[in-house]
Amino acid sequence: MREEEELLIHCLYFTANRFARNMTKLTEKTFDFDELSPSYLYMMMIVKYNPGISQKELCHTLSIAPSTSTRFIDKLEKLKLATRRMEGKQSFITLTEKGEDVYTEFRLSLKELFKNYSEILGREFSLDLSKTLHEASNKIEKKI
Repeated sequence: MREEEELLIHCLYFTANRFARNMTKLTEKTFDFDELSPSYLYMMMIVKYNPGISQKELCHTLSIAPSTSTRFIDKLEKLKLATRRMEGKQSFITLTEKGEDVYTEFRLSLKELFKNYSEILGREFSLDLSKTLHEASNKIEKKI
């Protein structure tokens, strides 16, 4: 093995980003939601399980910046998938009926995505990898 290949293989930054790009490609092939990238759908999932969630809590849960969440929420409102209710300086997000329908389709796509990557990686490995990456992300977030 060449030295640069070995450096790349042992670099978590490079490997994690490469993996993320490949998962994004697989996810985009699996999901068919026109104007919505997978990130919007995951935001909708958090709102589905937490109706009336504050934008601040949404940012914390998804590990995104407030400006990113504002852009996402604006688009969900424009597509009539979510509503934003203001109370003072805080905003609270809820799915619309149309948003609930899109969420139901998304859940089916999630099952298909898991099936797709489990066929490639193996079911147990997929579950273990997801859990390990989640735990690693939590540990790094606490230190940065």
